[in-house]
Amino acid sequence: MAFNKSLAGYFDDIQHIGMPTDDLKATVDFYAGLGFKMQGNFDTDNQGNQVVFMIVGHLTLEIWTGDGAVHETGAINHISLNTSDADAAFKAAKDAGYNLKDAEVQHLDFWDHGIKFFNIAGPNDETIEFCEIVKG
Repeated sequence: MAFNKSLAGYFDDIQHIGMPTDDLKATVDFYAGLGFKMQGNFDTDNQGNQVVFMIVGHLTLEIWTGDGAVHETGAINHISLNTSDADAAFKAAKDAGYNLKDAEVQHLDFWDHGIKFFNIAGPNDETIEFCEIVKG
């Protein structure tokens, strides 16, 4: 597919890599053993499912329960790119003809002021998330 516009300039770095787990404690303990430190822990649905963010150096992992782990190569669910304006990036992606996986920008109450994000599909059906951590 040829894109009439680029999304270059709508993100500045990788934000995180996301993966589901069946055992949050074991997964957190494993990555803690590799040197990752927990940065955030949030309830995702008021039914006991959680999401944990862990960081080492410049790499952040998003690990969550409720979707089931793949338990094979391909266990990574998505790559998230950091954007300072999810709404503008969404419009640019839509205008450029990218395969949007979301009909609109999504909102969640993570961190102090929430996040805004949307997902596109890559050429191999990989999910690429554009995520904005909302500032005050």
